[in-house]
Amino acid sequence: MNFPEEFLHFIWQFRLYGAQTLRTTTGETIEVLQQGTLNNDAGPDFSKAKLIIGDTTWVGNVEIHIKSSDWLVHNHQIDSAYENVILHVVYEDDEPIYRKDGTILPVLILKGLFPLYLLANYEQLITSTNNFPCEKQIHTVDEFLINGFLSRVLVERLEQKSTEVYDKLRTLKGDWDETFYHFMARNFGFNVNATPMEMLAQSLPQQLFAKHKDNSLQIEALIFGQAGFLNQTFEDEYPNQLKREYLFLQKKYSLKPIDISLWKFMRMRPQNFPTLRLAQFAALIVNSNHLFSKILVMRDYRNSQVLFENLPVNPFWETHYHFNKVAENVSLQLGKSSIQNMLINTLSLFLFAYGKALDQHNYVTRSFYLLENIPSENNAIIKQYEAAGVLVKNAFNSQALLQLKKKYCNEKKCLTCGIGIKILKQ
Repeated sequence: MNFPEEFLHFIWQFRLYGAQTLRTTTGETIEVLQQGTLNNDAGPDFSKAKLIIGDTTWVGNVEIHIKSSDWLVHNHQIDSAYENVILHVVYEDDEPIYRKDGTILPVLILKGLFPLYLLANYEQLITSTNNFPCEKQIHTVDEFLINGFLSRVLVERLEQKSTEVYDKLRTLKGDWDETFYHFMARNFGFNVNATPMEMLAQSLPQQLFAKHKDNSLQIEALIFGQAGFLNQTFEDEYPNQLKREYLFLQKKYSLKPIDISLWKFMRMRPQNFPTLRLAQFAALIVNSNHLFSKILVMRDYRNSQVLFENLPVNPFWETHYHFNKVAENVSLQLGKSSIQNMLINTLSLFLFAYGKALDQHNYVTRSFYLLENIPSENNAIIKQYEAAGVLVKNAFNSQALLQLKKKYCNEKKCLTCGIGIKILKQ
């Protein structure tokens, strides 16, 4: 039979080897008091197992292989981390394995002990060509179990994304406000222009804006100038004002603008053009410098979208998407979906990361509460799960499903997925 070692991990972890008496290859009885904890790092597969083999109680590690000879193939015989293995669990025993003291390592053969439908279920999932492995079966899984696993997966997603926050925080010497500003700037780029927005934030520290907080024109000049959009000739007075202000500030602070060619306009709706996004970003800075400090003291996160509403965007942009091109009926404000995107990808992330870093669980709870009060994202991946029968109530669910798809379904890690395990055991 052709299956991965992880399938045997699944059998051992959930004790799916039946109710019969277990015996080693030498005939000694095995009583499993504790199967141990699955180890996802280097070293034996299960740690802290507790077994009675014959008349002796053993506490130690369990190693699992398809064939016992894999022990030698993997060079465990020369690795001191495997000296405390108390049981070798295999599908086939093709070669005896000895400890360094010359005694034989006890072996349990799983072949013939577990029901074959488990393997059939696994093969059905792993060979599936559906949108995700259990697309046809997930509707049979209890909603409570699905939601429980999705909660775990969401925490996993936020923990992984928090590592980026902590990395940036270290480079900015522990300044949470400045770190939040960098991530918010990147989020304003909405994927397509995320990189130049991040470069812009790096070239314009937030404390520079604080020196000009009472002069919106100077803040707009700093942002558009550093973005590279003021190095041209203009017809209107507003961009000419920005250019004059920027030339003065550029000299004063020894600023070097980023390359204008980095900004992408192609195949974008005008409402998403970087020029308008920069105008909105400038308005946010004018409206709420040191935004993260204000977020931390908020009491009701259900109304957090008001932070990004009614921004004081310069009226020039009511009739422009570019500095030298006139347009009609331009909407100055961020759309609802854009605001929700920032609440999900920056605000909730920072509440979680801040709470974890400072061991203040109330901020972690606020992160979850915020996601629970934001509508579900509406994209092709979420629609696939909804069509399969998964109830997606809010952004808490949709964010978890995005993580599930990327880290479990795409990689077909059904054996480590709570939903997949339930289906495998049915």
